Amino acid sequence: MSRPVNVYANSQLDTSTACPCGTGLAYAACCGRWHEGAQHLQALTAEALMRSRYTAFVQDKLDYLLQTWHPDTRPLALERNPPGCKWLGLHVVAHAQQDADHATVEFIARRRDAGRATRLHETSRFVRLDGRWLYLDGEFPA
Repeated sequence: MSRPVNVYANSQLDTSTACPCGTGLAYAACCGRWHEGAQHLQALTAEALMRSRYTAFVQDKLDYLLQTWHPDTRPLALERNPPGCKWLGLHVVAHAQQDADHATVEFIARRRDAGRATRLHETSRFVRLDGRWLYLDGEFPA
């Protein structure tokens, strides 16, 4: 299980900085490789994609978020983090592979907006389409 990570401001990370997704790896060796470069958009598992999407939210990488969203459920646009937003950490609760092209990841993401802490608890569904994992949608457990 991963542990929540320290606070990260919404800014670009140095490639040697620990990845915001909580794996303990450097950003370049973790989510950074899916965000840009030779492995761009090629997360190997649904969990890796979910972690890279969390990090993209932290960094306001809106293009990446849209590119990794299934075309049937993708919004037209996303909004940047509001001023003063700080992401506090990610905890992966569970992940399951239903078959070669379908998986779920349950997670809790925490952030603070204008001094108010919020918590997103979601079970996300992922689909592999044309060899790439994409976020389909999510449910919010009680």
